[in-house]
Amino acid sequence: MSTSSFPDEVLEHVLVFLTRHEDRNAVSQVCKAWCSTEGASRKKVFIGNCYALSPEDLVRRFRKITTLVMKGRPRFTDFGLVPHNWGAHMYPWIRTMALHYPGLEELRLKRMTVSDESLEMIARCFSSFRALSLTSCDGFSTDGLAHITRHCGNLAELELQENEIDFRSGDWLTSFPDTYTSLVSLNFATVRPTVNFVDVDALERLVARCPLLRKLKLNKEITLKQLQRLLLRAPNLVDLGTGSYSSNLSWAQLSELQTTLARCKDLRSLSIIWDVAPMFVRTLYPVCLNLTTLNLSDVHLPTADFAKLISHCPKLQRLLVQDDVGDKGLQAAARYCKDLRELRVFPARDDGCATEEGLVAISEGCPDLRKILYFCKQMTNAAMATFARNCQNLTHFRLAILKPYERDCVTQEPFDEGFGAVCRECKDLERLALSGFLTDKTFEYIGQFAKKLETLSVAFAGETDLGMQYILAGCTKLRKLEIRDCPFGDEALLAGIRRYLTMRSLWMSSCRITRLGCQFLAEKNPHLNVEIIKDTEAPEQLVEKLYVYRTIAGHRNDAPSSVETL
Repeated sequence: MSTSSFPDEVLEHVLVFLTRHEDRNAVSQVCKAWCSTEGASRKKVFIGNCYALSPEDLVRRFRKITTLVMKGRPRFTDFGLVPHNWGAHMYPWIRTMALHYPGLEELRLKRMTVSDESLEMIARCFSSFRALSLTSCDGFSTDGLAHITRHCGNLAELELQENEIDFRSGDWLTSFPDTYTSLVSLNFATVRPTVNFVDVDALERLVARCPLLRKLKLNKEITLKQLQRLLLRAPNLVDLGTGSYSSNLSWAQLSELQTTLARCKDLRSLSIIWDVAPMFVRTLYPVCLNLTTLNLSDVHLPTADFAKLISHCPKLQRLLVQDDVGDKGLQAAARYCKDLRELRVFPARDDGCATEEGLVAISEGCPDLRKILYFCKQMTNAAMATFARNCQNLTHFRLAILKPYERDCVTQEPFDEGFGAVCRECKDLERLALSGFLTDKTFEYIGQFAKKLETLSVAFAGETDLGMQYILAGCTKLRKLEIRDCPFGDEALLAGIRRYLTMRSLWMSSCRITRLGCQFLAEKNPHLNVEIIKDTEAPEQLVEKLYVYRTIAGHRNDAPSSVETL
């Protein structure tokens, strides 16, 4: 039987079992009939770049989606390299979806501009709406949030992560109807503390009447006393973010807090992303035994206190911590957390505390590690090679040596052999971030061995255009390439003149590319948007920032004057 005559009803039943969007995409490319059937049956759509297509393209291709996950501005927005008014407006998408997807249930947006008008339209047009997740978004206020809480009677999830929110009133919490009971997840942990942003009494009432609540992440406004009252009303939490874990409590009050925490038998994830007083750490011990995730990414915790805390977490699989716990703290994590799958070590200060010793210790104690982000003050090739041999199931390796162009602190050699070992030993490597002094040899190793690599981030590295050419020629599954402060010029850029059509995006800043080279790339690839972000301090012929992405929607019409599309 040919694929074109394969019954649609049978295919639809088969597609139910395909949940990964990569698998769905592969099915849609078999033939036009399969593409149509797959589009008609897909419920969840992921869009990695909001300008890769138009809202009209979306509704033409997918007719019944209930969940949309979408990203907007480039990742370098987080580092201040993208103009604030760059674009990624959500309103055109909401307006179109309101006409075609009345059954929309979930929106998960990252680095988008979301207006209050958009939030009001979501609240009024999608009667079944149940989940809103906004990460690194801007353009909205507490008034917009109040529309969601007031009108979305089925809302189960509200996630606010690293957003720029204009505070106008605290009504967003009080607007939940008294009859509302469906909340499962509420996260406003990273919302900047503002007077009256949180009506604690309203929050307590809300938590008390939502028996299905499993995730609650609080911002710095919430004190330990208020936290205890909330926990008494939500003993079935699975994921808790504590707010400020530092206040003036008596020993009797600390004991009460510890007892309350001990009642949270289902707790599996704990985040303390604000202040924590070392004397309060012991109150966390009762919940540590079953934790699988511990987030201390913004907490300054002395090594001894961290080691005591981590010794109570034998089931931990995901750990986020600051590097001021030092190598000894990481050695403690390696000793007690044998099932660790993901580790992120963030810098506490500019000079750094973690070294190659901590990396080696983790690899020896946690052989099942899959992902690591490691900020450190120094490194060696030998340590990286040891790490790679011990953690061969690794999929994400991001090393960030705090000083650019640092060499092996023992041999003074470049880090070519260290990264070469990681690419050679870790066959499933999907994401890689480079750091330290590197020659073209590193890029040759990456092109030769990292055949599953999808995302590569490069900063302050490389010698010649040959380095970038190795990557573009060898990494056939590459989807995102991010380059800054590297000596790559037009020859390197144009080496990927055909490859960029199979990638999601290319970012280059502070390199050696020229306007002429970028213009040539744009002329040869009409399905690419080649955007120059202008910088008045850059030499006239050099391009300071370049963003290239594939699109079926053509040039966008909302670019500010600081962005030129070639």
